[in-house]
Amino acid sequence: MTSARTRERMIARLLEQGISDQEVLDVMLRIPRHLFVDEALAHRAYEDTALPIGYQQTLSQPYVVARMTELILGARRMERVLEVGTGSGYQSAVLAALAEHVYTLERIRPLHERTRKRLQQLKVYNVFPRYSDGTVGWPEKGPYDAILVTAAAEQVPHELLAQLAEGGVLVIPVGGQEAQSLRRIRRQQDQYHEEVLEPVRFVPLLKGRLR
Repeated sequence: MTSARTRERMIARLLEQGISDQEVLDVMLRIPRHLFVDEALAHRAYEDTALPIGYQQTLSQPYVVARMTELILGARRMERVLEVGTGSGYQSAVLAALAEHVYTLERIRPLHERTRKRLQQLKVYNVFPRYSDGTVGWPEKGPYDAILVTAAAEQVPHELLAQLAEGGVLVIPVGGQEAQSLRRIRRQQDQYHEEVLEPVRFVPLLKGRLR
């Protein structure tokens, strides 16, 4: 269930679902998604479903990872990317293959520690994890060419918008438990241009840190 053929089926399904960026597809074919979940769930890693990773958090389904990644990519290679919500580290690893530096924030300490070790074991050296409240971002490392948020905010945090570079893109789910939509926001000088894209369902973006 973790063979090359299984991964190829996942990529074929992503193509059918409308993912067209070949870089994203190539990266997701290459990265061993089954290593980012508990061994008992490894046989389900390439299914089109979200999977639990503990602490009421999930690894997003492959389509969502691919779609959000595709949305932040521009014509040039990204130098600095901020990820809010490290989770299992799978999205971090995907971003690491497409950007020079990935700064990623996780508010749940055990997830942060586990994922930091996993990325080291996989020799993903351009991801910089931090145990922190993701809603305030990581201003010292910005500004960012792209910010990707893997939890749903009731409103877009102003702190994150302020950390976008000129021409930068923020991709974030917005809404409550009843209804959420994926948004893409581009910064042009001091103006922000927002697109509402499609319905999604994510865990809520929470303030503070959890030990």
